[in-house]
Amino acid sequence: MTRPTTIAELRAHLDATLTPAARAWLDQALAEAVAHPGGRDENPPPTWEVRFAEAGRRAGLEHADTARVVLLHAARAEPATLSRLYAQGTAAERRAVLTALPHLVTGAECLPLVEDALRTNDTTLVAAAVGPYAAAHLPDHDWRHAVLKCLFIGVPVDAVAELPRRADGDTELARMLGDFAQERTAAGRPVPEDLHRVLTRTAPAKKEA
Repeated sequence: MTRPTTIAELRAHLDATLTPAARAWLDQALAEAVAHPGGRDENPPPTWEVRFAEAGRRAGLEHADTARVVLLHAARAEPATLSRLYAQGTAAERRAVLTALPHLVTGAECLPLVEDALRTNDTTLVAAAVGPYAAAHLPDHDWRHAVLKCLFIGVPVDAVAELPRRADGDTELARMLGDFAQERTAAGRPVPEDLHRVLTRTAPAKKEA
């Protein structure tokens, strides 16, 4: 089954899987977000931000990330709001902000959030950080280190959005992967199988005769 990726698909998935009570909660939260997006250091904060925080309890942990992403989209959350929610949020809330970035931010304004997540050893945060937003905006040097971070802490490289496109013919990434593999071998540690998958992607495309 293809994982839902657009906001419409995410919402349809929630409608099909949430309990009636959770679906009613989500409908109310989304209506509040559309009616009063706010979120610019308001005191008290707009009601939808309260819903954002309580999503795990009201929608269930399995659906909380998706509910939060849909809610952020309904609220048309701007980079300043996303940055504040990330800074103040739990790991789960930060993960939702990272996942929502490609749906809300067209420029590189929120790269500091990605960079912060990549400095952690939380595999769920790192996996969210290397999604489509990073693929579109992370500079080559930082993106290569993000790939290595995934290999180092055990995040499957399938989480790295647009890996084939960005790794294609990347000889510098190939060098870094080779150095990493040598270090692991010298330390008597196994080389992740995913490393060989990425290394294959870095090979320059063969020209047709």
